[in-house]
Amino acid sequence: MTNRNEEVRQFIRERYAGVAQGAQPSCCGGGCSCNSAQDTAAMLGYGENDLSDAPSASNMGLGCGNPIAIAALKEGETILDLGSGGGFDCFLARKQVGETGRVIGVDMTPDMIALARKNAAQMGYANVDFRLGEIEHLPVADESVDAIISNCVINLSPDKAQVFSEMFRVLKPGGRISTSDVVAIAEIPQDLRDDFGMIASCIGGAEHIDALVSMLSEAGFINIQMTPKDNSAEIVNSWLLDGALDSYIASYAMEAVKPGCCQSEGCYC
Repeated sequence: MTNRNEEVRQFIRERYAGVAQGAQPSCCGGGCSCNSAQDTAAMLGYGENDLSDAPSASNMGLGCGNPIAIAALKEGETILDLGSGGGFDCFLARKQVGETGRVIGVDMTPDMIALARKNAAQMGYANVDFRLGEIEHLPVADESVDAIISNCVINLSPDKAQVFSEMFRVLKPGGRISTSDVVAIAEIPQDLRDDFGMIASCIGGAEHIDALVSMLSEAGFINIQMTPKDNSAEIVNSWLLDGALDSYIASYAMEAVKPGCCQSEGCYC
């Protein structure tokens, strides 16, 4: 299993290196007839202001939702983005946390890190930090971030329980996760699960919603919420020409909290 996991990671790394270099379609599904990155972003829930607030090269039409819309980011917070790609969500988060805040993007693909750093340098952003690393082994200190965002990346991991454990480790007490991801809502056919291309396309590696809730709970999270995106079928069915993926998978918002000291009256640590 370990060898296969490494093979999956390498395949995904190569696939998204191609996206960063412009050699692969910039969308999640492997065989899709891709819309423009702008049209895809609109379908995922990003507005025109979002597109104007981030370098155009950072928007590659990747994702299955808009985690920024549900994260309720605050000025001065430290935010971590798992699978940060070209930096699109990081740049949107940067605007919300302001100059006193900080955004860390982690991605396992060197070409994506290089692209994100180039985008940040061109814009003169000093409070966005892009780090090379796997989301199962985050290059981030314990209890150092206020919130974690991610857009259609956790499904790519062959060890999701380890990802949730790492997320719990790096969050401050009371910290939260607000992610968009693909989940399985029915048994995914084995041929899709065995196909590395389908895994890299955010399809074959999707975990069932009940299993994800269980993993989050076992990692220590509370207040777990799983919410389907209103246009989930439109999103996932756009990834393959022969479609009908909404029978197996769906786009969900995934939220949870790390226990910590409450701020309200009458609450004790």
